[in-house]
Parts: sequence; structure tokens; C-alpha cells
Amino acid sequence: MTQAVDIAENVAQSGKELADFIQQHPKLWVITGAGVSTDSGIPDYRDALGQWKRPPPVQHGDFMTFHGVRQRYWARALIGFRALREAQTSGAHRALAALEAQGYIQQLVTQNVDRLHQRAGSRRVIDLHGRADMVKCMACDYQMMRHAMHAEMARMNPTFADLQAGHAPDGDADLETDFSAFRVFDCPRCRGILKPDVVFYGDVVPASRRLAAQAAMAKADAVLAVGTSLMVFSGYRFCRAAYEQGIPLASLSLGVTRADALLTHQWRAPLTPVLEQAVRRLQPALSVGEH
Repeated sequence: MTQAVDIAENVAQSGKELADFIQQHPKLWVITGAGVSTDSGIPDYRDALGQWKRPPPVQHGDFMTFHGVRQRYWARALIGFRALREAQTSGAHRALAALEAQGYIQQLVTQNVDRLHQRAGSRRVIDLHGRADMVKCMACDYQMMRHAMHAEMARMNPTFADLQAGHAPDGDADLETDFSAFRVFDCPRCRGILKPDVVFYGDVVPASRRLAAQAAMAKADAVLAVGTSLMVFSGYRFCRAAYEQGIPLASLSLGVTRADALLTHQWRAPLTPVLEQAVRRLQPALSVGEH
């Protein structure tokens, strides 16, 4: 009982302080991470201390170099991608969309690849690490929807398509078996390597996205990190830049972040109830006669 009361008090206090922060800095630049999607049933990579919960994900160089790595990746994705495909928006996604609609969020930069921010109604979104629902040929730039590629591979690999396994982050699955018989679907135009249109570990964020995010930050009153440990440099770099530029920097997460020493404000609390409370506090009062 005491723990529940403590959590409720933490949420109430954090929600009030976050609302006050937003009122004082009404043009926000927001960066989000896996924490906003865990309530949608999509697992995250790290624990509250920022440590890996499981082996690190596939490296870009290994995916491009080794056919066996691609066999393992796509076989597991046939099962694991269902979590992304079937995921519904969380309260955190909807609260952030509401803050944008209220005029407080000038730019949202997400490290997630699930497109749930857009589905929740956010419009000013930069998908920093790309989008998992598209695949792209690394030779000729041919693009196709990922569900179409998965349908082809399920047809080519009926035995694998029927397997069951637990879901892992970013459409992966906790499946270990002999992948040597798995048939990978290659580019239908040039037979090149098809890869999800996302930034794998060891790859770099396209300059156009990075520069767009930097330009938006230059116009912001403050930076707010939500549901991210910021352990990956592609996200942390923006927080470091905000600190160097003297821009107020806040974080809402359940655990530590790489930017803890740079923060001007920090709330370690459950994301959805804190964001929802902030939204309620910031809603304009109804005028007389309105219902």
C-alpha cells in the first residue's frame, strides 16, 4: 500500500513539475525512445540502469557482409515483426500528440522505428532511425512495404513461418535454430540485398535527418527527452548540443540516462500517467457556455 501511495505521489508531483516546465518553455524539442512504446507491447533494449537486457542487435556491417546473418535476421523477423505490425498506440504516444496539438511541441524526434507517434496523431516527427515498415535495396534503392516482403518469405519458408517465439525489440524474436535452410527474398529488380529502412547499429543517421533535427532545436525553448536512456550517440548528441548551447534540458524516464549530468530537470516516473497529467494541467479552461 505504501509503495502504491509513493508511486501516486511521485506521478502527481512529476506531472505538476512537467506542466510547469512546459509552461515556462512553451516551444519544446522532444526526443523519444523505446520507453514510449513498451506499453504498446514492444520490448525495449535496456534496463533502468541503461544496461543491455539481451545481446546487442545486429550490426550493419555483419548484415551486409554475411548471408547467414541475413538468414537469421529475416527468419526471426517473420515471427517478431508481428509485435510492431499489431502494436497499438500507448497513452504516452497520445499524450505527446495532444501536447503538439496544444502548440507546445515544435518538433518531435524519435529513435523508434514503429511509426506509432504518427498513428497517435503527431505530425511534426523526424524518424531519426528510419521506419521498420519499409525495406530498401542497398544496390538500386528499390523500396517496398515490409509486409509484402514478409508475405513472400512466408510463402518461400512455410516451416519457419509457422514457428512461435517470444517477441524482442524492433521486430526481432527470441528464436534460436538452424537457419541455414532459410530462403531470403532479394530485390525483385536487381537481386540486391534488401534491408529494413532503418539505421542499424554501426550505421550512421542520414545527414538530412540530423540537420533537420538540429535546425529545429535552434528554434526551441527547451529539450525534453522521454522514455530514452540516450545511450546511443545518435540521440545523445542532441542533448549534448543543447547543454553546450545553454538550452534547458529535461528528461522523463524510469531509469538513468547518459545525459544525467547535463540535465536541468529530471523526473524518474512512469511515462504515461505523468504525461497525461501534464496534458490535463495545460488544457485551457472551458469558456462559459462550453461543454
